[in-house]
Amino acid sequence: MTGTGTDIRGGCLCGAVRFRSTAAPLTARYCWCTDCQKFGAGNATVNVVFSKPDVTVEGELAVYESLADSGSRMRRSFCPRCGTPLFSEAEPRPHLIVIRAGALDDPEAARPASTIWASSAPSWACIDPDLPQHAKAAPPA
Repeated sequence: MTGTGTDIRGGCLCGAVRFRSTAAPLTARYCWCTDCQKFGAGNATVNVVFSKPDVTVEGELAVYESLADSGSRMRRSFCPRCGTPLFSEAEPRPHLIVIRAGALDDPEAARPASTIWASSAPSWACIDPDLPQHAKAAPPA
């Protein structure tokens, strides 16, 4: 993050894909759905939700579409060169884009506010007891 908090930037590991948001995130949350556990090497992912019109992306993306645990059709984008997972978009929420916190230049821009899909977390998961938990999907952003 640079500037006043309304210029958030990031990109993939190799630098072939870069993005920028001109607005602060709507929310950030840990996700323990089974897909995110696969993306996160067995852990939860930290997902930062932005208003899609505020985000611009430069560089080529590869896309994988699948049906999420919620039943929503998901479009997940990643760098085809280095494989870094970058974005998710849910068909029922076309106005939102979810950015993986690990792709942010400054991860301090993405302090999680809740945990979702806690019911899918393994017994050994470290879940912050001070954050609100949702057994399944989060309430609409």
